[in-house]
Amino acid sequence: MHIKDFVSGSLAGACGVAVGYPLDTVKVRIQTQKQFTGIWQCAAETFSKEGVHGFFKGLSLPITTISMTSSVVFGTYRNCLQCLSQARGGGPNTKPEVFLSGMLAGIAQTSVMSPGDIVKVRLQCQTESKRGGTNMPKPRYRGPVHCLLSIVKEDGFRGLYKGALPLVLRDAPSFATYFLTYTTICEKLSGGSKKRPAWGVVMLAGGISGMVGWTLGTPMDVIKARLQVDGARETKRYRGFIHCITETARVEGAGVFFKSLGINCLRAFPVNMVVFVTYEVLNGFLQTGHDSVEQPRFGFE
Repeated sequence: MHIKDFVSGSLAGACGVAVGYPLDTVKVRIQTQKQFTGIWQCAAETFSKEGVHGFFKGLSLPITTISMTSSVVFGTYRNCLQCLSQARGGGPNTKPEVFLSGMLAGIAQTSVMSPGDIVKVRLQCQTESKRGGTNMPKPRYRGPVHCLLSIVKEDGFRGLYKGALPLVLRDAPSFATYFLTYTTICEKLSGGSKKRPAWGVVMLAGGISGMVGWTLGTPMDVIKARLQVDGARETKRYRGFIHCITETARVEGAGVFFKSLGINCLRAFPVNMVVFVTYEVLNGFLQTGHDSVEQPRFGFE
């Protein structure tokens, strides 16, 4: 088992979430709250009413959980590659194997990610500021732990997995495409070399793979976020996954599923550039001896 990939993935995920969290907050608010009409309007209003803190609401729990989920993603991906390679007698992995390993990695992370994700989304959608006066409405949740306990108290432990289905449907194809894109770009720009690609190649491939993954995953991301905040403050609007899709399309049109695509791609490039650079640096540092499955990440049969 490639333990180093779990460790490298964990630290890479933490760095990525720290870089992209402000834009992630803006994205979630655009997806779930109608008073925000665009990126700049949402960012300006958030800063005006809540200050810089408004962009980092709920960060402490996600930076922990995303470290774990990123660890699961990279660890699962690399070990799946190893298993598939060994199953057919060794050698570089094929593109279908990279795609399948990425898909399994995306599915595996959802069990760890879902509880932290719903807490993150609910805190990000909490627009009330603690700085408000006595006549101003106070935030419902005092912080990540209070939010987590409130969800369990109201909906049981099942409540922590609200939106898990669209999360799986978002991440399975997204991570499959994510790793395939990254590996393909590295392989092409490295001229087929089996050595680690140059840092410029890693940065470019990481950024583009993140944008491709989010382009595929944005529609399900919108549904996930809406299901996660549904009923948190007002009357519950959606009876379930299918009803959320049909009702959202009926009321706001099909375009709403790509409403946050621009900000997702804007955030995805620097975040995944940082993720892959951090991952490759740490993975190289932890690498000892000959790794029989190191080559397939950058070269196919």
